[in-house]
This record gives sequence, structure tokens and C-alpha cells, in this order.
Amino acid sequence: MKKTLLFAALIALAVAPLAGQAVKKAYKAPRTPWGDPDLQGVWPSTDMVGTPLQRASNFGSRNLLTEEEFRTRQAAAARQTDEDNAEFNIDTVTPEQEARGTVGGPVSPPPHWLERGKPSYQASLLVDPPDGRMPPQTPEAAERVRALAARRAARGPADSYEDRSLYDQCITRGVLGSILPVIYNNGNQIIQAPGLVVLRNEMIHETRFFYLDNRPHISSKIRSYMGDSRARWDGDTLVVETTNMFDRNGVGGNGGGQAFSDALKITERFTRVDADTIEYSATVDDPKTYTRPFTLQFPWRRDNNYGIFEYACHEGNHSLFNILSGARADDREASAAGAVRP
Repeated sequence: MKKTLLFAALIALAVAPLAGQAVKKAYKAPRTPWGDPDLQGVWPSTDMVGTPLQRASNFGSRNLLTEEEFRTRQAAAARQTDEDNAEFNIDTVTPEQEARGTVGGPVSPPPHWLERGKPSYQASLLVDPPDGRMPPQTPEAAERVRALAARRAARGPADSYEDRSLYDQCITRGVLGSILPVIYNNGNQIIQAPGLVVLRNEMIHETRFFYLDNRPHISSKIRSYMGDSRARWDGDTLVVETTNMFDRNGVGGNGGGQAFSDALKITERFTRVDADTIEYSATVDDPKTYTRPFTLQFPWRRDNNYGIFEYACHEGNHSLFNILSGARADDREASAAGAVRP
């Protein structure tokens, strides 16, 4: 019996170092001079360009592509790049094309403006509900959609600048619209100071201030497009709660899609998981619009060579003018032909 116990003890001593080697030490973010986890840097989301918001229904709860599915995504990205380059040839652009802003195909900018990183294996940006699909809308939200459609029934899509999105008007894309990866300008920069974290989004030059001093939210009567944010540290994770937003933006690309209500609360989490990656997540809770909260999650990869440029959306921008003047030209043509616009 004693020999058996001694043998077991020797085996345990021999195995213990090997077991310790197999355990991967959890990453601990470096600290700022004042002791907070250091999230500073430029973290564009270009790798996630092309990853859909919602998951295809046949995936079920699986949110990783197979190798074959990943190769298909790679091929689609390469094909899109080739098509963009084929459509744009600076040597053959006519003055008329340049004036119309059509030199880069359907998205208008030349292809060297477009951004695409290394394709991701992630099947969808939505991770909860588990099927990666948007939850159903509430009856109240459906009624808002019907009322909006009724108001617009007798109007054209560009009777006024108010018929265009806030993004078309160069005003804002909202909190989530400023985060979700799109065709270009996906830069995110984090700057820190004692008691404060600042997040700068490249497109429409949004800058959000996350206060860490336990101050309460401002009055719910005071609202803005980007809302009122308060932050705290949960270990190495920065947790940001944002309220007091206008009910004008949604979760679609550039803030489009079904508009949220004034009850919207967004809880974001920023976790540095290694030297070059921040895991970003946002849980959306809007009981007046969706039947349950939902969560987006995807990585931001550090890129020290990424240049964040001025987004001078109004200066020299003719898009809104051209949209409205084009609609007026359509109206004149229809009137001359005796047509009645539906």
C-alpha cells in the first residue's frame, strides 16, 4: 500500500510541470502610467468588411465558416476587387463621368479608396441570439414603420433633404452605424487620460467621451445623436453604457435600417485580448423596437500604418445637392409628359 501511494505521488510530481506548461497564461493588458488597462492605438475594422450583420439561416448556431465557405468568401472579395478595378480606369474617365461622380462604379469613389482586410472566418457580426438573426420587432415598432410609410406615400424619395438619411445629410451614422465595417473609412482610434477614454471614428469624424468618474447620466430630456456615455472597468474590459439617443438611427449599414426608439440603451465592451487585438461587443436593448436584446461582437486589429484622414463630408460635397436636383429634373420630365407621380 505504501509503495502504491509513493508511486502515485512520484507520478503526480512528474506530471505537474507538464500540466503547467499546457495551461496558457491569460493575456493581461499593459497599463497606462495611472494604472488603467491600455487600449490606446488605431484599431480599424477592415478585416470585417464583407462579414454580414446577420447569419444565413442554414448556419443555425454555427458562427464559423468551414474552409470551403471561407475560400468562397475569399474568392468573392477578390472578384469584387477585380470588378471595381475594371470599372475604374483613370485614363478613360470622361469629364461627364467625373462630374456625375460615377467614376468608381455603384459606390462612386475610385477603388483605391475602398478598404478590405484579410477576410474573417466569422459568419455574422451578430452573435446573440445564438442563430445570429435579428430578433422580431415589437408591435409598436411595426406600427411606427406603417405610419412612416403612410407619411411618405404621397412624397418622392427626394422631395426634401429631410427625405434623405442622416448619413446622406452628412450629419451622423449613430453609435452602431459608426462602428460597423463599411466600404471605407473604418478607422477607430482610442485615446486615454486619467478618468477618461476617448473613441474617435474616422467617418463623419465622430468623437465620443467615456467618463470613468461615476457621474450619473444627464437628464433623459437632453438627447443627442451619439447619446450620453458612462464607463467603468470590469477587470481589463472597458464597459460603456450609452443612453439619451435620438430615435433616428438603426443598426444597418451607416446607421440605416429600422430606426430605434427613445428607449434605446447600448452597452459596449472593449477587451484587449492580445497585443494587436481588441474584442469589441455591443448589446442593444430597445424594448420599444425589439422583443429582446441582441449582441454584436467582432475583433478590431491594430494597424499602426493606417491613416485616419479628415472626413470633410460637407465641404465640396455635391451628393445631396445632386440627389435633390436630380429628383426635380425627374419631376419636370414627368410633368412635361403629363404623368402623375404616385
